[in-house]
Amino acid sequence: MDKRYQVFISSTYADLKEERRAVTQTVIELDCIPAGMELFPAADEEQFSFIKRVIDDCDYYLLIIAGRYGSVGADGISYTEKEFDYAVSQGLHVIALVHEDPDEIAYGKSEKDPLLTERLQQFRKKVCTGRIVKQWRNADQLPGLVAQSLSHAMRQFPAVGWVRANKVASEEILTEINDLRKQNSQLFAVVKELKPIPAVEDLAGLDEEIIIPLNHLLGYTRREWAAKSTWREIFGYISPYLVGHPNDDTVKLVLKDGLIQKYGPDSAKGANVDPKIDEQTFKTVGLQLKALGLVKIDYLQNTKGGMGLFWSATPAGERLMMQLRTVRTAAAKNQPS
Repeated sequence: MDKRYQVFISSTYADLKEERRAVTQTVIELDCIPAGMELFPAADEEQFSFIKRVIDDCDYYLLIIAGRYGSVGADGISYTEKEFDYAVSQGLHVIALVHEDPDEIAYGKSEKDPLLTERLQQFRKKVCTGRIVKQWRNADQLPGLVAQSLSHAMRQFPAVGWVRANKVASEEILTEINDLRKQNSQLFAVVKELKPIPAVEDLAGLDEEIIIPLNHLLGYTRREWAAKSTWREIFGYISPYLVGHPNDDTVKLVLKDGLIQKYGPDSAKGANVDPKIDEQTFKTVGLQLKALGLVKIDYLQNTKGGMGLFWSATPAGERLMMQLRTVRTAAAKNQPS
């Protein structure tokens, strides 16, 4: 069935008019339907409610980031970032085009407020986490990047799309199919997150013990010792830090510090003792927590353009973190278990 996809084009407005024209023209040439803020350039909460309905009707979300954070709402979040967050929450496939070097952008098209500059950097980091992004320097590069990315998305992630009324049995049937597709996608995502399939059979549970070899410098020699912990305790040490999507080295440092404070000999708690955790055991920790459905470890691009392993908590991991690290009332603590 011949169908056309609708693409929501999101960006700041005044500084990217030329870039938006180039991207919109490319979307049209790909036989898709562009939608974006040209219809409603004034940014406010009332308009944003309308924008969300437009995003609901779109099949793909295309984001362009340059040197501006954009107009912000009462909560301090820009409407461009609100659009991105909403599109992600609705499960739309995101195509992100991020300027390669914000320092090279003309001063007149860059943020001058240090607070907005910081928020723009945080927004860029969020967009670049967990997905492949395309980098650009000038408007001439965008049509090629859009054509390549959108064509790939339509092949690899086919969406519902739009068809002429005379090409389907009835509008009611199309609506029902679309609703069922959305429900199926949502339920599949929930089941995938809440009930992960273990990588191996007979997986050790949260309360089973693990011996973690460590060592530290004592004088000119290294003293070896071991911490006898549980998977639940290990996750309790690192889980609050996963909110910031830390890299492998940061997680290792947090875990090492937690084990030293509880299990380490006095000589391991002083300054300049250079404590180290067994690397192979640390890799086992990551795989075990991943198999237990508590963490995700992704190989992603960092802010400097290199690649690395970054950790984050799954929904199941966030729930367990709340159980382990929140403080109960005195009455709740005194209740018999």
